[in-house]
Amino acid sequence: MPETVAQAAVETPARARDASVPVATRLLLVRHAVTAQTGGWLSGRRPGIDLSEEGRRQAAALAERLSVLPLAAVYASPIERTAQTARVVAARCGREVRLLEGVIEADYGEWTGGKLEELARTDLWRTVQVAPSRARFPGGESLAAMQARTVAALEDVAAAHPGEMVVVVSHADPIKAALAHFAGLHLDHFQRLVVSPASVSVVELGAFGASLLRCNDTGGLADLRPSPDGRPDDTGGDGSG
Repeated sequence: MPETVAQAAVETPARARDASVPVATRLLLVRHAVTAQTGGWLSGRRPGIDLSEEGRRQAAALAERLSVLPLAAVYASPIERTAQTARVVAARCGREVRLLEGVIEADYGEWTGGKLEELARTDLWRTVQVAPSRARFPGGESLAAMQARTVAALEDVAAAHPGEMVVVVSHADPIKAALAHFAGLHLDHFQRLVVSPASVSVVELGAFGASLLRCNDTGGLADLRPSPDGRPDDTGGDGSG
């Protein structure tokens, strides 16, 4: 059975127990790899949508990129495409996938399964793009509620893994909303962020706030490895200036 945040029993690293060293958790927020529906339809929480062949290739490449990092845990939204992406990553790093309900896709209600080009003709679509903090999907949830429960779930993960590096596989809208929150952006600006399939965005959460280290990264991640003294590299970049 997959573990949950409440069931996670991880050993706190020695540096996290040292009161002289600020404890920060790095959350690697990963959007799932592509399905046959990606880009054309609003899949939402519909069951039975699996990764496509291209998606499986993306997941394998993602696992390779993440394999250089000391990952303490791998969490995933409880939907097929996220869980499938997470399982490839978890298998590569020798972990099990822990399901995390709080980072599930937005509940799009009656919009679920709709064709994007048709939804784009509606007034609600314009609200979602221009003033998303005021958007509520018919029969579903509001984007503000989605952001609140996603951020709460990620804060719980960070609290369960002080000083560690953790992968959370989720969906575009929850990730963008969480990034906006941690970067200090109003939810009405979250559509300015882009989160591509199989991309990695990195947030560091510590006692004194949050830092956005990566957004929509599809390249190498080796510079995120902790330095030999066990402290994370705090440059957030590749050292090139």
